[in-house]
Amino acid sequence: MPTLKYINKLEGKRVLVFGGTSGVGFCVAEAALEHGARVTISGSNVQRLAQALDRLKASYPDKSALVDGKTCDLSDLDRQEANAQEVLTFATRDGPLDHISFSAGNVFKILPITEVTPADIQRSEAVRVFGPITIAKLSPKYIHQSPSSSLTITNGTTAEKPAPGWAVPASRSGALEALMRGLAVDLKPVRVNAVQLGTVYTELFDTLFNSMGLSAEHKEAARIKYERLTLVGRLGKPEEVAEAYLYCMKDHFVTGSVVKTNGGRYLAEPGV
Repeated sequence: MPTLKYINKLEGKRVLVFGGTSGVGFCVAEAALEHGARVTISGSNVQRLAQALDRLKASYPDKSALVDGKTCDLSDLDRQEANAQEVLTFATRDGPLDHISFSAGNVFKILPITEVTPADIQRSEAVRVFGPITIAKLSPKYIHQSPSSSLTITNGTTAEKPAPGWAVPASRSGALEALMRGLAVDLKPVRVNAVQLGTVYTELFDTLFNSMGLSAEHKEAARIKYERLTLVGRLGKPEEVAEAYLYCMKDHFVTGSVVKTNGGRYLAEPGV
């Protein structure tokens, strides 16, 4: 039998997934497990973490010993570093990490620029921007210092194609891309990349629109609008875009890069 060069690249590797209890992060955890990695997932809610672990172990009973998890609330800025350190310590109790995937996010209301306050901006960036900075700050102590190791963060398309009223989210998206490039320089030889997602239908999609007080009819209209902003005619699926995160782990020559999986968002006809 020939020696396998491709499908076993994550065999026995240690992967930590922030935001791994649902959506894209959960699918990244699934995919890493399927590829033979040892996976630790993290989320802010105890119950959701337990449910996610149960789902993973039920789906992969022969790999149940390879997955564990710990809660981590990154929205509390006063405790963010301490909480992140607890997870990193937990995930490396048997050895250093090989890969960190960051797709954690908090729900926030999209406010027009005429109403937004500095406090609103800080709340919207607490997890999505300050979180990766904190993880990057702490990571050298917990991850193999090698080009075979990686940190992958999550971004969206807003910086390059903002919708009306999305100036503040666009600024956050632009900051994340710049942050990724700076971290790629500062954390070398560990590789740092960003996955840029289009609209992916996850639990967060419904939560976001619920926070905006939209009726079922308006939510359906919003879904149709976002589908029309793609060339594929539908929203992305988390199990599809999870492949981009695995690519960032497995290609040991990619760093400082944005991997885009957005359904052709930039080529679609404007729908706003």
